[in-house]
Amino acid sequence: MEKLHGKFGNMVLDNFHGIFQDKTVLITGHTGFQGSWLTLWLKLLGSKIIGYSLEPPTKPSLFETLHLEDDIVHVIGDICDAENISNIVAEYKPQIVFHLAAQSLVQLSYTKPAETFETNVMGTVNILEAIRNVESINACVIMTSDKCYDNKEENIAFKETDPMGGHDPYSASKGATELITNSYRDSFFNSKNSTKRHIGIATARAGNVLGGGDWAEDRIIPDCIRSLLANQRIHVRNPTSIRPWQFVLEPLSGILWLAAKMYTEHKYDGAWNFGPKLETNSVTVKELVELVLHEWKSGDWTSANTSNSNPESHYLKLDSKKAMNQLGWFTIYSINETISKTMSWYKKFIENQNNMQDFTTMQIENYSQQAKQMNIIWATN
Repeated sequence: MEKLHGKFGNMVLDNFHGIFQDKTVLITGHTGFQGSWLTLWLKLLGSKIIGYSLEPPTKPSLFETLHLEDDIVHVIGDICDAENISNIVAEYKPQIVFHLAAQSLVQLSYTKPAETFETNVMGTVNILEAIRNVESINACVIMTSDKCYDNKEENIAFKETDPMGGHDPYSASKGATELITNSYRDSFFNSKNSTKRHIGIATARAGNVLGGGDWAEDRIIPDCIRSLLANQRIHVRNPTSIRPWQFVLEPLSGILWLAAKMYTEHKYDGAWNFGPKLETNSVTVKELVELVLHEWKSGDWTSANTSNSNPESHYLKLDSKKAMNQLGWFTIYSINETISKTMSWYKKFIENQNNMQDFTTMQIENYSQQAKQMNIIWATN
């Protein structure tokens, strides 16, 4: 498999202490926004990638823009098809699994609640069932959401030990996913019981992820880009809502390092928050949009009529001290850097769509180089 290296040579290949080089890695949801970024990063790390997902969910799509289909085993399949995903796991025998396949939109969960629960809850059951009897697997990371917590709008930063909840169907489905994963871990993968084979099973709760290549409906950056390209005002649903905004590579670096640690040690099971610095990146939607407009050099926004909209949480913050203290994971980009990197991707895409894999690779390399300069453990030898 061809390995891409840009400005920093083989620096990316050494990320995460080389754990992923020549490993067979299964990614569910690899055609989605975060899944595409993860697929490219693992490709640069020298992994043999098996991708299992539905067709790319948007047009355009980051997966197709980056031409990732040519470099991996690309399987189109539904995570709700238990037999199919089980057969894929048995056939390719991955060593590490990242489960990202999901229905990931809050507003859509109101119109398609049954589909949301089926995909997010039973889809997770299906992947956990599929890995139970495959001897090759050492580690599995399941992406859930910062919205899995029982949010009482008290403006607190949630810790991993806080109770699960979820007002809307999407959030409830992610809370349920956490409970189900914990049950499977204790019932089937707990090494404390000598009769059970150990597989490292962890869940990751990321903040609101921003980055180039997201084209989903009802997400703030794609909505901004579409409005700006059409020379229209950006309609903002909840301008005063606070979210834990972060660049896409921040939580992905977290789950990659978590999987690398679980691959070699059996003490990193459980739930992990991967959120931004609370003092700098927890800004309102209004403040975020104004940063977007500053980078774009033009445009305007207005409050949207939300009288017919379904409710969303107002305050949402994550406490990531566990990942900082136990994994040595830290975020790198400020909110200003996050928006700058994100908007530069879209500007490049508009300018020339043909070179986006090189440009996206460069963003991964720049991020990795900055992490190394900051002596963050996953980026150092």
